[in-house]
Amino acid sequence: MKQFLVIVLMLGMLMKTTKAQEQSASYLNWQLLPSLPDSFGFAGAFAGVSNNVLLVAGGANFPDGGAPWTGSTKVWYDKVFALDKPGGQWKEVGKLPMPLGYGVSLTWKDAMLCIGGSDAAGHHAEAFLVRYNNGKISSEALPSLPHTLANGSGVMIGNTVYLAGGTETPSSHEASNICWSLDLSAPKAQQKWVAQDVCPGPSRILPVTGTLNGELYVFSGAHLYKEGDQVKRKYLKDAWKFTPGKGWQQLADLPEPTVAAPSPAFASGQSHLLIAGGDHGKLADKNAELKDSHPGFSDIVWSYNIITNTWAQADTVLTSKLATAATDPNQSTWAPVTTPAVVWNGSLVLPSGEVRPAVRTPKVMMATPVHPPGKFSWIDWGVVAIYFMLVIGISIFVSRKMESNTSDFFLGGGKIPWWAAGLSIFGSKLSALTFIAIPAKAYATDWVYLLNNLMIVAVAPIVVYFYLPYFRKLKLTSVYEYLQVRFSPAVKITGSLTFIIFQISRLGIVIYLPALVLSAVTGINIFVCIIGVSLITTAYSVAGGIEAVVWTEVMQVGVLLGGAFCCLVFIANSLDGGFAQLFTEAADNNKFRMAILESDITQPVLWVVLVGGFLTQLVTYSSDQVVVQRYLTTPSEKEAKKSIYTNAVLVIPASLIFFMVGTALWVYYRHNPGSLNPNGRVDDVFPWYISQQLPTGLAGLVIAGLFAATMSTISSSMNSIATVVTTDFYKHFKPTSTDKQQFKFARYTTVALGALGCLIAIYMVFLNNTSIWDQYLKIIGLFGGCLAGMFLAGIFFPRINSKGVLAGFVVSAIALYFIQDAGVVNFFLYPAAAVLLCVVTAYVVSVISPGKDAKPLRAHSK
Repeated sequence: MKQFLVIVLMLGMLMKTTKAQEQSASYLNWQLLPSLPDSFGFAGAFAGVSNNVLLVAGGANFPDGGAPWTGSTKVWYDKVFALDKPGGQWKEVGKLPMPLGYGVSLTWKDAMLCIGGSDAAGHHAEAFLVRYNNGKISSEALPSLPHTLANGSGVMIGNTVYLAGGTETPSSHEASNICWSLDLSAPKAQQKWVAQDVCPGPSRILPVTGTLNGELYVFSGAHLYKEGDQVKRKYLKDAWKFTPGKGWQQLADLPEPTVAAPSPAFASGQSHLLIAGGDHGKLADKNAELKDSHPGFSDIVWSYNIITNTWAQADTVLTSKLATAATDPNQSTWAPVTTPAVVWNGSLVLPSGEVRPAVRTPKVMMATPVHPPGKFSWIDWGVVAIYFMLVIGISIFVSRKMESNTSDFFLGGGKIPWWAAGLSIFGSKLSALTFIAIPAKAYATDWVYLLNNLMIVAVAPIVVYFYLPYFRKLKLTSVYEYLQVRFSPAVKITGSLTFIIFQISRLGIVIYLPALVLSAVTGINIFVCIIGVSLITTAYSVAGGIEAVVWTEVMQVGVLLGGAFCCLVFIANSLDGGFAQLFTEAADNNKFRMAILESDITQPVLWVVLVGGFLTQLVTYSSDQVVVQRYLTTPSEKEAKKSIYTNAVLVIPASLIFFMVGTALWVYYRHNPGSLNPNGRVDDVFPWYISQQLPTGLAGLVIAGLFAATMSTISSSMNSIATVVTTDFYKHFKPTSTDKQQFKFARYTTVALGALGCLIAIYMVFLNNTSIWDQYLKIIGLFGGCLAGMFLAGIFFPRINSKGVLAGFVVSAIALYFIQDAGVVNFFLYPAAAVLLCVVTAYVVSVISPGKDAKPLRAHSK
């Protein structure tokens, strides 16, 4: 295996390039919607979505097709048009309260929000909601602005609207440097516009605003200044971020001005804001011939990455492919300005607007985010095939030696060497989600979460000295048998059932999410990924039992860490300055920060991470059957101790590798922003790099590592669930069953678990929304702390009885549900809160109502 990794790494080094090429793939699929029913179109129209219907209203144009410098008169409109579906037809459905244009329009819940604007008489301060229902328009007045305002921009952050920039009157020779907010969720009588800290940069009109993660972004715009008797514009490229409660921060400048570009910026994926086109101010003479010259309006779609603070060209507004008559100004090949950007069914809509100075278009464009396929060659598939052959080979070899009894199937006959058990413990807890999530976390933030992983070093001696002797002395198969010995069968059933429910739910997630990534990277149908991984993993888990699981995990850990390490070396070598640049640049930007020295318990501050990390590791290594089962596969307690310490030591370099990969990705994409998919999630950053940048062969190795992480977690869960179901339920309800019957039942249970996990994963594909499942797993996951509290109560508090420990379990579970819902503490503290609540409640109930439960055995007695 070592020689294989070296060969692949050398191949990667030979095939690498010193600098990645910017992606030429298209990230947006452009199409034309039906044109507005107007010959010329509108500039400064309002637009939004109400009850899933696209609305466009108001705006202004020159009805004779002229321009202000030719003596034409601008006319404002109050018409409201509606489009119920992309392939439908526009209908005039009503009117605004007044002719109006050049205000701010946004979508809030089921309404289009209209704020400020102007007409022939001047600027306005009114704000109102427009709703479309059953073919009719209705409006609802909101508090008026503190003063009149037009040519500004705004966004919705939750239920609060934020405004920035604009002018107070048509004759203003400077912009209003305002930042106002209005909470629409407040009671009507309490709604009012609140002045926020103004942006430190120049005052501006026609900026582009955007929002991600509850923060306000302000980009570009034009600064007005007076020179003699003339009011002139300075085109701005600066960018700013406003965090409520913290103030403003300057960001990297735009590559070029994007004045009057469609606003708000399109929030793409989880970390990018897209700006389509804009006026970059390069056309000085508006009287110049426009027919064959660039009009000064850009067709570039710029993407801003909020994590790396970089700009890149993500796409172009592909109107040239959509135009039916490029020589007609109303069929312009350039992106529109002075029009809102509307999100409709996940797509970006640009309705009407100006395509040249004073020239409108009735066309409506829509851009849908797309994900370019990954690059995976036959050589990569060959590397993955070698990995699968190793898995199958190990399974066949082990299954031939396995005896047909539960001891071999559940515990490997107690003959697994300590080093293999230690690697298996490590492999069972390092899932594909970890393979993806840890680099993504380090890429997006820093190393604060590293201490959570490293707390296993502090937990290992406690597990070895206090817990392991009990588990070994009682010759347990299921760790929850201890709860029956110490308390009662009811306590054991409670613990076992909680574990089973959590693991089955987790099994579907662990199969589904990596399959989603693998499908995107390799191009294989997601159902093939789900079924294939489930079948192979179930097959070797059934054939070889825990021994096959352990030995495949030993190999899988090598592939997993080898692939990640090779990838780290490749990323560093793709930088001009190699590892030196990586460390220097990351350190200069505080990417290696390991502690937040504050006291806010809702944030991952130092003491929260330490306390929470310690209890999280204690939960896993004291009450999780997946881990504890490995303690029992070794020949002796001494060997079991070595396996625990092996895992603890291995966590340190492994965590450093994965955190460093994430940091390396941040440095890499800081210098190659155009290589990153703007439509992707933050968690996709490592798989995306694998699919797009790694050379042939090395990509296959890393994907094999992803398969390894997935399969090790699935196999561990299936074998452990089968162990608990057979030991704690089948034997309990069929006490006369023979060992052979139990062995067969365990195998059938493993097959059923593989099928069930596969079906859950497939269901999640059709569900197309994992938020419910995420919430469900988060709630169920809280019970891990309650389980650990039961074990801790049994081992350290002789006075606690079964009635008390059951009461503690229920109280801690209910209390934690409300703690999580209220968000009063950081999630790192959930295990600590669960253990504390469980033990304290159990002790109090036991004192009030003493029982006759057996006291715990002396752990170190002979």
